[in-house]
Amino acid sequence: MEFIQQIKVFVTVADLGSFAKAADALHMTRPSVSNAITTLENQLATRLLHRTTRRSSLTAEGELFYHKAIQLLADVAEAQNLFGRTGQPARGRLRVEIPVAVASTVIIPRLPEFRQLYPDIELILGVSDQPADLVAEGIDCVLRIGGSAPPTMVSRQIAQIPMLFCASPDYLTKHGTPVSTDELQQHQIISYFSGRVRQQMEWSVKDGAAEQPLHLRPTMLVNNTAAYVDCALAGMGLIMVAGVYVEAQLHAGTLIEVLPDRDHVSLPLSVLYPHRQHLSLTVRAFVDWVVEVFRQQNSRWITAS
Repeated sequence: MEFIQQIKVFVTVADLGSFAKAADALHMTRPSVSNAITTLENQLATRLLHRTTRRSSLTAEGELFYHKAIQLLADVAEAQNLFGRTGQPARGRLRVEIPVAVASTVIIPRLPEFRQLYPDIELILGVSDQPADLVAEGIDCVLRIGGSAPPTMVSRQIAQIPMLFCASPDYLTKHGTPVSTDELQQHQIISYFSGRVRQQMEWSVKDGAAEQPLHLRPTMLVNNTAAYVDCALAGMGLIMVAGVYVEAQLHAGTLIEVLPDRDHVSLPLSVLYPHRQHLSLTVRAFVDWVVEVFRQQNSRWITAS
């Protein structure tokens, strides 16, 4: 168990970037934290951390070991909970990635409730729309809008997220408001992309029960949802975005919905986690909780599955 404790100390130092902060978080003395890291490095015969007077950072070897360490701690927690009695509280570290569109609008406002329900879960929350390798990065589960799940992942669809076209009032005043999808070709299009290969989000509209793709040439590409919307607010062009993310701007009139009479294309929101025979209590707790959160959020811009 000493080796596991050393790994826990190492991960805490890496997360907080400080021996002193890690000592406070773990209720240990700073020399004890330093000794644990030194012992671990001696056992592994490699240096894991760069040490300075103010901050510690991972070495290249430390970065590699960090992802393995996160997975090991998760496996230990899962093993400890594997044969627990029904009703045993979930505990341990849980690393979750969620998309920007539903982070501040849906999930983060409800996190106090999750903390109250599961006070023994240490939540590490990442907010990003970029693709993540759950196994390599030690992520326990991820929420994803659109896309398909790799075969190594379990995917559970929990909602549909309607998309809309919109632009700023200034842009529409200068360039006119399109009244048909054909007129979109004449406008400046801001497109969203993700990943190193710059995978562009496809624009489409509903045509009855089917989806009709729109082959539009973007004048600008952005890979961050907040910046994507900011570009539209600045009058750079039209965007296709999750309605739930821009609901406040639509209400305030800083963004105007374009082609509001067209049926909205919706993208699936799914929760993904590594395919394992036994799902840990911490992951199960989060999945069940987030499903209920979106069930209660059923609205124009979120349709629970």
